[in-house]
Amino acid sequence: MTAKNERDEPRLSVGQVAKRADVAVSTLHFYETKGLIRSWRNTGNQRRYKKDVLRRIAVIKAGQKMGNSLVEIKETLAKLPQSRTPTKEDWARMSRFWQAQLDEKIAYMMRVREMVDGCIGCGCLSMKSCPMYNPEDIVATEANGAVWLDHPEQAKAAKNCYDSQNEKIGTNE
Repeated sequence: MTAKNERDEPRLSVGQVAKRADVAVSTLHFYETKGLIRSWRNTGNQRRYKKDVLRRIAVIKAGQKMGNSLVEIKETLAKLPQSRTPTKEDWARMSRFWQAQLDEKIAYMMRVREMVDGCIGCGCLSMKSCPMYNPEDIVATEANGAVWLDHPEQAKAAKNCYDSQNEKIGTNE
């Protein structure tokens, strides 16, 4: 019979994990209710965690800092066999996936940056330029919200049209 590895024993209290992971106890409870981490109850009905939960929390925090939602992080962690804590190889695989997501987010934010000084096609009609960017609220036929953020070529054409109209009349506001 082989002795259990100490890492396999849920010995850490919620306070110990919170301190080591630099998160609030309430955060641990929240992660647990979301199915991101797991605890066991001792005979006194107190939560206990295995040591490897610290790595799992580190992955969760890294994912959040990259802008991933907890749902996205949970989906990524769920791909691990038997919901185990990520190994170095697992982290490499997850980080490649998250890097691709980051690239998409960066491209999106760059589109926002390029259009932040003009209308983004929200349909609000509140800016002076909206009637030029969105005459007769034609964006409403496309979708609701800031639809041109996802269609930068349309937004750029609308901005160019607006800019050229204002240059003709000398009121580029």
